[in-house]
Amino acid sequence: MSVSVRFFASIREKLGKSEEILTFQGPCTVAQIWDRVTAASRPPNLLVALNQEYVSWDQEVRDGDEVAFFPPVTGG
Repeated sequence: MSVSVRFFASIREKLGKSEEILTFQGPCTVAQIWDRVTAASRPPNLLVALNQEYVSWDQEVRDGDEVAFFPPVTGG
């Protein structure tokens, strides 16, 4: 299966990339995707979205999904 992974803001800067396409054999979770794309531990409060909806780290990912990682957003 193929999954599109996107990185935003400071996460993109730390990893030095904004997007990556991953292939997996069988089911996986968003936590497993994070572990595969980076050797770094998860930053505190890191948010994850699956197909543009917030999800938990144990959410299963399916073929063709888009996973996005980004820090909390503040505004004023």
